[in-house]
Amino acid sequence: MSFHPPMEYAPTRFHKSERELAEPGGGFTYTPENQAKFDANVKRYPADQRKSAILYALYLAQNQQGYLTAAAMRHVAQQIGCTAAEVEDVVSYYTMFFTKPVGTYVLNVCRTLSCALRGAERVTEELIATLGIKPGETDPTGTFTLLEVECLGACDRAPVVMVNDDWHERLDPDQVRVLVDAIRARGRAAFSGCHLHKEKM
Repeated sequence: MSFHPPMEYAPTRFHKSERELAEPGGGFTYTPENQAKFDANVKRYPADQRKSAILYALYLAQNQQGYLTAAAMRHVAQQIGCTAAEVEDVVSYYTMFFTKPVGTYVLNVCRTLSCALRGAERVTEELIATLGIKPGETDPTGTFTLLEVECLGACDRAPVVMVNDDWHERLDPDQVRVLVDAIRARGRAAFSGCHLHKEKM
């Protein structure tokens, strides 16, 4: 007699990895301008700590083509002097790196405590209604991608939306449609920006 429940060992019962492979992509190399930026940046680190430049290397690649393909990650690995698997580990850990195409403007809505208390959930709801997409999706025009993210580190200016590498702080839900229209019309000029940057603190 056993106190253990019967276990099924059929293949369908085994864990299936949810890991998604990056798109292969065509051949990728940095533009001469980005190669020069990388070369200047990597000199800041001792030769045996070259891997410390991996985030910057990935940012250059993503900014160059909009997202990171497997070919781009292999190029970064060659530049850094590590394996492609090590690069993919970094890409899969950080939410700011994309392995599929995204919109021109990626709207990252902070959903943690300070922003949640100031209406971040309603901001997301208004963005869903205005753009006609859910978090994780891109609109049909390829202009906007909507994401929900964890703390963006600007709790005193909640609710915060990070747009690409820029900011829009204290976004009230009733201002969402105005902001979206302004982004369509004026691009980066529509963002409020980070007050710490503006005040040079």
